[in-house]
Amino acid sequence: MSDQDKKSHDSKVDEATGVETTGHSWDGIEELNNPLPRWWLWTLYASIIWAIGYTIAYPAWPMISGATTGVLGWSTRGEVAKDIAAHDAKNDGLVRELLAADLAGLAPEDDLHRYAVSRGGAVFRAQCSQCHGSGAAGAKGYPNLLDDDWLWGGDVENIALTVKHGIRNDTDDDARYSEMPAFGEMLDDDEVTDVVEYVVSLSSTDFDELVALKGKTVFADNCSSCHGANAEGDREIGAPDLGDAIWLYGGDRASLEHTVRYARFGVMPAWGQRLSDEDVRAVSIYVHSLGGGE
Repeated sequence: MSDQDKKSHDSKVDEATGVETTGHSWDGIEELNNPLPRWWLWTLYASIIWAIGYTIAYPAWPMISGATTGVLGWSTRGEVAKDIAAHDAKNDGLVRELLAADLAGLAPEDDLHRYAVSRGGAVFRAQCSQCHGSGAAGAKGYPNLLDDDWLWGGDVENIALTVKHGIRNDTDDDARYSEMPAFGEMLDDDEVTDVVEYVVSLSSTDFDELVALKGKTVFADNCSSCHGANAEGDREIGAPDLGDAIWLYGGDRASLEHTVRYARFGVMPAWGQRLSDEDVRAVSIYVHSLGGGE
């Protein structure tokens, strides 16, 4: 190292300030070696002490299987559980009333009805909206709960029964159950075309009269036992009304032909196995309140 390099790294006292420098020089500019402010040091020390105390008191360090829990035993999950318990305790009286209430006898102006609608709306958004939509308008294959077309009945008791036991599931012996045969295995192509045209004629003016007339005979022989002689449906067995122009899987000829040939088999879980009784009742009241309830 040259004498010049050695000199540039030797500390010395700055003449202007009287403070020792670090010995570093850049283009004639030297760095003063001032000590750290006392307040800054105390803040650093306090932060270190606080951090050590925090890691001892609260969950902090990840481990191979879990993490340190802290001596206080605190957790965000525990805080949520406390909040839920406090909420449940606050509403305990209303819950007991809801469980004992005659669902059909609740008037919209009753406090209990308003509570049930509020609670049921939360349940619906969390559990039902994935299929029926956030606004309950449904989608192809998922019923619209806003209209007055009900396969199993739209009064609040029947809605509650459907919610509790579900539809065509294999987990609840009391589930609503209906099964349309796949008529593609029973009818020839012409008969399928004919009966589809007849079904179209029930709710539309755009159809072939001669084909529909032949389809009416096919319908009477194969479909009327469930859907009724006039295709008005039967709620006892969940057979839909075919004359109201409300279609779960589509009312165009292609969709109807697919339904006739292969049938449909929508499934709804038995929510009574997943929700509390009060939640089943609340969400049933909520659905009934949407406007299509009977």
